[in-house]
Amino acid sequence: MPQVMVVARNFMDMVAALPAAKLDMLYDSAFICEAVLRSLPPLAKKYALQMLYVSAPVAAAAMEEWVLDEYAAKHRVAIDRLLQLRVFVEVRDRRKEVSYKMNQKFQGNMQKYLVDGGSLPREPIPSSVTARLPTLAELESFALEQWECFLLQLINSSQVERGTSFSSSMMRTFQRGLLSSRDGEAPRLTENGFQFLLMETNAQLWYIMREYISSAEERGVDPTELISFLLELSFHTLGEAYSLNTLTDVQRNAIRDLAELGLVKLQQGFVVVETNFRMYAYSTSRLHCEILRLFSRVEYQLPNLIVGSITKESLYGAFENGITAEQIISFLQQNAHPRVADKIPAVPENVTDQIRLWETDRNRVDMTLSHLYEDFPSKDMFDQCCDYARDHGCLLWEDAKKMRLIVRVEFHSEMREFLRRLR
Repeated sequence: MPQVMVVARNFMDMVAALPAAKLDMLYDSAFICEAVLRSLPPLAKKYALQMLYVSAPVAAAAMEEWVLDEYAAKHRVAIDRLLQLRVFVEVRDRRKEVSYKMNQKFQGNMQKYLVDGGSLPREPIPSSVTARLPTLAELESFALEQWECFLLQLINSSQVERGTSFSSSMMRTFQRGLLSSRDGEAPRLTENGFQFLLMETNAQLWYIMREYISSAEERGVDPTELISFLLELSFHTLGEAYSLNTLTDVQRNAIRDLAELGLVKLQQGFVVVETNFRMYAYSTSRLHCEILRLFSRVEYQLPNLIVGSITKESLYGAFENGITAEQIISFLQQNAHPRVADKIPAVPENVTDQIRLWETDRNRVDMTLSHLYEDFPSKDMFDQCCDYARDHGCLLWEDAKKMRLIVRVEFHSEMREFLRRLR
């Protein structure tokens, strides 16, 4: 096998290559600080934790004494890595002696993380809101299929089925050393492109991601923002669904590009809600139809289209089954068809407001069977009856001025017996 000349650096090497100002910007986020800490070699990680609550610079000579002579090489590797990632900052005094101090942003965020605990950058969508999610096996199958499509695109675009062509940003990434084209000719593999095909899948992936980040500025994207988002994705849970609505335009475009490589699977929305409360669901799934029946009136179903409407009666049925207005609204927003998903809001405001109002109307009056007691002969007897009913959790209402009280109907017989004993 010929020697592969294309070198794919790991992700943290790309982070370390950022300008100092950009790298410091990344450390504004606690979860990125955590991601960097996780990536460090064991000895470097130990040094970072050891320096976490040290505010003054520590002399380089003093730090060399932290390890035995036989581990001096590992010590230098650890210090170099900490300096590359600006976790440590080199300081020189008047005598030009070298000391190391921890990056203030990194130090502050990690201290806060250890004290308050970490929180996910984004919470996954609750299962009560999402439609059926793909299994891990289905996700793996999708990833392999997309990756095979990508490799075929490199070898010969004619072998890729129609509809699987890649975005312009991805194609520009491929063309950075892997493909070349002349005027009027289809792109062809370069020498590096052939070498790329002989690499392991992980190495291929890192190479593509490196070129994707390196070419970010050509697409008008700040590489720091892209790296920050990719690091954020590493904290997401495999197989969980996350909303696109909370992402910026740069992050949304990145997700679509990653989906083309099979790293992310986009769950296409299927529901369009109109201002007249009409609802159109572009789906062949029986499950989708049954979910929509929970809170809407399905009028008819075609092979790939479900037509219905959201009515007061259909929503009241959902509310009686314990479904809340916010759950219904969230479901409609998370499963909005791509044609309306980018609109703000994805579901018309008059519809969401009315759904909330109907829930409020239904909850405004709560009917409870009860008994009214009045005409007490004395204030003392009234107070004793109130206390007795209150102690049993059955007092619904009292009017001390007119000496009247209301108790639950199931407590009526006990209250009568209590009044009989008082008399």
